Amino acid sequence: MSSPVQESTQNISNLLAIDEEYASPAIVAQTCRQKNWAEEHRRSIENPEAFWGDYAGKFVWTRPWEKVLDWDGVHHQWFQGAKTNITMNALDRHANSERRNRAAYIWLAEDGSERIVTYGQLDRMVCRFANGLKSLGVKKGDRVIIYMPLTVEGVVAMLACARIGAIHSVVYAGLGHTALRDRIEDAQAKVVIAGDVGFRRGKTVALKSIVDEALDGLEAVEKVVVFSRRAAQISGREVDFNDLTKFPAQCPAEEMDAEDPLFLLYTSGSTGKPKGVVHVHGGYMVGTTYYLENYYDVGEQDIFWCTSDIGWIVGHSYIVYAPLCAGATTLFREGAIDFPNPGIAWEIVERYGVTKMFTAPTALRMFMRHGEKIPGQYDITSLRFIACAGEPLNPEAWRWAQTHLAGDGKWGYVTDNWWQTELGGPAIGTPPAMAMRPGKAGVSLPGTIADVVDDKGKPVPPGVGGRLVLKRPYPCMLRTVWRNPARYERDWQQIPGCYVTGDVALKDNDGYIAVLGRADDVLNVAGHRIATAEVESALVSHPAVAEAAAIGIPDPVKGETIKVFVQTRVEYTPSDSLSAALIEHVRRELGPIATPSALEFVAALPKTRSGKILRRFLKAKETGTDAGDVSTMEG
Repeated sequence: MSSPVQESTQNISNLLAIDEEYASPAIVAQTCRQKNWAEEHRRSIENPEAFWGDYAGKFVWTRPWEKVLDWDGVHHQWFQGAKTNITMNALDRHANSERRNRAAYIWLAEDGSERIVTYGQLDRMVCRFANGLKSLGVKKGDRVIIYMPLTVEGVVAMLACARIGAIHSVVYAGLGHTALRDRIEDAQAKVVIAGDVGFRRGKTVALKSIVDEALDGLEAVEKVVVFSRRAAQISGREVDFNDLTKFPAQCPAEEMDAEDPLFLLYTSGSTGKPKGVVHVHGGYMVGTTYYLENYYDVGEQDIFWCTSDIGWIVGHSYIVYAPLCAGATTLFREGAIDFPNPGIAWEIVERYGVTKMFTAPTALRMFMRHGEKIPGQYDITSLRFIACAGEPLNPEAWRWAQTHLAGDGKWGYVTDNWWQTELGGPAIGTPPAMAMRPGKAGVSLPGTIADVVDDKGKPVPPGVGGRLVLKRPYPCMLRTVWRNPARYERDWQQIPGCYVTGDVALKDNDGYIAVLGRADDVLNVAGHRIATAEVESALVSHPAVAEAAAIGIPDPVKGETIKVFVQTRVEYTPSDSLSAALIEHVRRELGPIATPSALEFVAALPKTRSGKILRRFLKAKETGTDAGDVSTMEG
């Protein structure tokens, strides 16, 4: 008998299985760092110890490793016995070299103000603040919650914790007081570092009041460090952030074991109660930097813009740690990517000559909604590579972006990649030198073996849906779940020898994988299993649709019927006739069994603050049931 998730692509003509391929543009394929991905992957799988050991040799270690990898089928350790500190590689080796005056960061505010920080300046800022944290009694192993707006100071706080061996846990600024309190309590935090306000879409977002409410009655938190952007009174256990920046600018990095925790990061909550994912100094440093240099193709000559936030794993890996370890120049910006005007992103690309960009599919769909005339007003020909991750990139959004943001290959390339908070860096992707197959994230990247299997771990045939698994660990993967090791072990023990990602996918004959969404995002209509991504992709292929979400509604006859929520592009007006046309469009694209029974137009879809659609919130609202933890929902 087939697995339920296997059937998700057997019953209907699957849009994502269409054999469509676009070759890597010559301007990208001929200039990227890594051109032979098949050979690179072969080397990494045949001898992972040699592969990762060779690459790890470029980093600073105060003691070499005795063994590259130790894995018992569940628990894995990398660079056993080695000593380092990630900030030695992110700061010291640049600040003490000719790179000291090179820009580490270009930071921008919504109001247009700019701040450029060199590696030498960043090193001094981090060391001063690290000494300040020491003055508060923070030491190796202590947990520090960071609840900061997307500013240079937020990055400094993270690096300062790492410098002295403290374990930081960044909470996205704007999560409610209950979510923040839960994380403070679970991490057993000693100190909280918080901003008083943030700025988004021209509005002031209060942060300190949320912190005050979260901390009410929590006596275990000894100090609250307040980064004030407006006049604020400091009282009780509070400390002024600026006071901690006045300490000496030399602070030797705490020597850390390669497997010592670097940070905790709580999952975004798209699948229920967040869990504290643990990443470590050694393997995380090596893995994330490898993929930055070899997959995202970022080097010293690039201006790299990551549109994420430090509150999410993408921001940890590709705003903070990997770009600094690689000696790159990274641009990041507080506020919304389409504010104060829909063209601000392309104005920034033109002004700074951005060459590589990391963004989310939801951002591409938003750009698409504003129309192609907007990017056409700017010179964005510096953009060589745009990588997307965070949710499935539907073919229509990819085609639009490749045409209008990459000049249809004249100057750039848009590709997809897939990973999770738990993984730290990408596991599946379409590298710069490989052909893109729209709707498919790509192939297993070097160091990883991704596969699509049934419930017992047997690989399913090409084009058939199944569970997405990884068949071996790689260095930047999580080591455990904070205070809940059984939760970590469960993902390796459901199918022995496999890490079960919780996603549903299909693989074609050439190893390209289409990630369809979470396993619980599969609808059951009259015995037919239909992936929400298929219905949503069909809707977005209509020129009137910017974004869509599909959910299942319980039905006494069919088991479930399909309801869809649609956000139209700006030039279209919701109407009954448009609703009927869209339902008919899905029928034509997917067949009668996937035809929505109801369609609702919405101004915006509910999403986590990292941009993932919260389908379970929509379903709970429709069915009157509990949505579970929605603490990370935007707005």
